[in-house]
Formats: sequence, structure tokens, C-alpha cells
Amino acid sequence: MFGALAFSEACSGAGVQPIVGCDLAIGTRTEQPGQQSREASWLLLLAQDETGYRNLTALTSDAYLQDGAGGQPLVTLDELAVRAEGLLALTGGPAGPVGRLLIDGQVKAARALLEQLGEIFPARLYIELMRHGLPEEEQIEARLIALADELDLPLVATNDAYFLREETYEAHDALLCIAQNSHVEDENRRRLTPQHRFRPADEMRALFADLPEAVDNTLVVARRCAVMAPTRKPILPVFSTAGDASEADALRAQAEAGLERRLEAQVYSADMDDAACEAAAAPYRERLGYELGVIIEMQFAGYFLIVADIVRWARGEGIPVGPGRGSGAGSVVAWSLTITDLDPLRFGLLFERFLNPERVSMPDFDIDFCPERRDEVIDYVCRRYGKDRVAQIITFGKLQAR
Repeated sequence: MFGALAFSEACSGAGVQPIVGCDLAIGTRTEQPGQQSREASWLLLLAQDETGYRNLTALTSDAYLQDGAGGQPLVTLDELAVRAEGLLALTGGPAGPVGRLLIDGQVKAARALLEQLGEIFPARLYIELMRHGLPEEEQIEARLIALADELDLPLVATNDAYFLREETYEAHDALLCIAQNSHVEDENRRRLTPQHRFRPADEMRALFADLPEAVDNTLVVARRCAVMAPTRKPILPVFSTAGDASEADALRAQAEAGLERRLEAQVYSADMDDAACEAAAAPYRERLGYELGVIIEMQFAGYFLIVADIVRWARGEGIPVGPGRGSGAGSVVAWSLTITDLDPLRFGLLFERFLNPERVSMPDFDIDFCPERRDEVIDYVCRRYGKDRVAQIITFGKLQAR
């Protein structure tokens, strides 16, 4: 789901309705945190509308957060039932919960599970058929078709696509080896087939010529999905100030007081008289006033106060904090609040590279905390501002040729 937003925007820009969904592991959660049942199987869920999209994001979040790190992230059928509204479900192929039961010869259990899924997803459940030439697919197909007929459930033909064209199969196979830390010649490793590609429509029609309704239903599914990942402006938390002071007043007071301390410690020298001190302080105060005006006008006062609070707490706890990197080091306000330790005027750093009223964007502070005590900082932020208001970001790398 991390790619849903970029995917939705790309589709929308090309005039294509995106279909947002994901495979979710369905299983039984063990009593020990971080350890899940080995019997987890995969169910494909597609968002029909905004309610379904919200439920899908909630389910994926719960799967990863419920038991902490370790084990296979999964949801139970009971959890799925609570958040099934607005979602279409496809049973999956041999790795799906129904397929697994049929492979094991548990036909009655497979039928009972389909009935249960039908209750969770009324008129929104499809029995999925795959034909990649795998023996397990051939083993269960007739049973799946029979169950679909008995329970009056629609069939849908799908192709589990991992790469675009057949000629990229070997390259993808090499990537699988890299991911598994194995070699191409290893027999006991995960393998796919050249058929696990993005098949064109005419090829799918030919492949399922005996079940044209299964291919027709792919269009039905597509037409039933009419939602894309929403875009929203960042929602900044409110900083709690003392008394009735506004965020703007609190920021101005802290920044002005902090600047005077910086001037005393780092700008004034012992041989300066009052006039020299005033002359040295003038450009700093002028720059501070300008920056405060921009920050307050762009409604980022609370953001600066929060960042300053976090940095001050870390330093107060003896946690090493870097001097500040990137464009944020060009802010006199940040320097005055001790967010950064670089004097912007001394080094000729520009505030406009960080925050520009003509190019509205979220300010971004690059702050380094000691990696050995970083968790303490995160714990403080969660306690101070609420765990439900704190998130961490991650960078997804791409393995590309150099």
C-alpha cells in the first residue's frame, strides 16, 4: 500500500481509473507476540470506494502493528469481518485460503470457508482462477469451478504478474535469488515461471477460452472499483503553550530570548562597547524579524516550537544531537531556538532556501540524533504528543543497474 498514492496519481494523470488493493495474509494469531501461525494464506482485497480504501489501510496497519516486529503480518477472519465494507475479495490461487484447503484435500472445509467469506463479503466475493502451468493450479481448478457453481459465486480469471514481458523473466529470476540470498542453480528456492508476466487481454481471452465469463468478470471487478488514494495537505499538530499565548506569540518570545543568548555567547566580544554590540546585533535582529513574519504568516509557528522542544529535550537528557544539516541551517529562528548550531549570518546561509513564501512547502529539518539513543527520543515524542500522532518515514530503495 505504500505505493498507492504515487500509483493513483500516475493513473489519474494518464486518464486511467486505478485499482487499489493488496494481498493480505489471513491466519490465526498466536498467543506469543511477534509469532504468527505458519498456516497463513493470501486473500486479495480491492477497494471499491473511500470506505473500502480506509478499511484496507486500517487492515494493513493492524497486520503490521498488532503483534510488533517479527513473524508474518496477518489479519484474522474476525478482524476482516469488522472492516469488510467497501472491499471486494478475490480468493487467491493455490496460495489462497480456499486453494490451500483444496490442495490438502479438505473439500468440506474449503466450502465452509467460502460460505464464511461470502457472509463477510456479500455479493463482493470472487473465486479466482489462475493458469500459469503450475500443477497445484490444475489440481484445484475443477473443485473451484464446482464450488462456484454450488454456492452461486462468480469466477474471475487472473494472472499473477511479477514482470512485464516474458523476456524479462531471467532478470526477475536473478532478483529473486538476490532477495533470497541464493543462486540460480539452487533447486530448493522460490521460483516463478515465464507465465508470471502481465498478459495482454487477447492472450487472457485465449487462455480462458473455455471460461469466457471468468475473463468478462475482470472488467466487472474493474468497474466496481472507483477510488484512488486521496491527497491531503500536511496536518500539523497544535503545540500546547503556557496560559493564553498563541503559537505565534510563544514562538516570537522564545526566538527573541534565544537570539539574545546566542548573541551574548557567540557574537559579542569582550572588547565591544554598547554601540558595537548594537551594530553587531542589528542584522541578526532584522533577519529574525523577517523570518518570524514569514513563519507565522505561513502558519508554521507550532512546527518550529515542536522541533525545538524535541531537540532541547534530547540535549537535556545528554543525547548527542547534530549541529543541523540542509537548508534548515539557514534559519536564524532555528539557530535562536537551538534547533541548529550554525550561525547563518556568519556563514552567509540563505533563509529562502529553507522557507520561501513564494514557494509554499513544508519546512524540513535535517537533525541527527545519536543512533544508540534514538529510541529514547521517539519514546519522548510519543509520550509528549500522543502515539497516534507520531509516524516514522522510510525510504524504499530500488535495485538498479549502475
